[in-house]
Amino acid sequence: MFKKPVEGVIFADDKLEEAFNSLAEDDWLKKAIGRAIETLKQNVFSGDKISKRLIPKEYIQKYQIDNLFWYQLPKGWRLVYSVAANEIELLGIIIEYFDHKNYERRFKY
Repeated sequence: MFKKPVEGVIFADDKLEEAFNSLAEDDWLKKAIGRAIETLKQNVFSGDKISKRLIPKEYIQKYQIDNLFWYQLPKGWRLVYSVAANEIELLGIIIEYFDHKNYERRFKY
């Protein structure tokens, strides 16, 4: 398994970042996502890779991604992210986070 630190972990869009920031500081979900972000900064490949054929078309169209990973959060929640690179840096990009039921719905499991 690859181990690769990244320059940073960002949110794919402002609405997602605002939703995260609006969570109370002591909210278990905010704490769990914060820990996930720190883990991904140390090793962006900490999550499990999602097969290319299973990447939702809306993600590909909206974010122009060609890779996707999921990271398990407590209480059956999932964080879905992509890895982007240019000549200078490698970034983790948080696409979405949701409970397991909505995760299964999104990926049609």
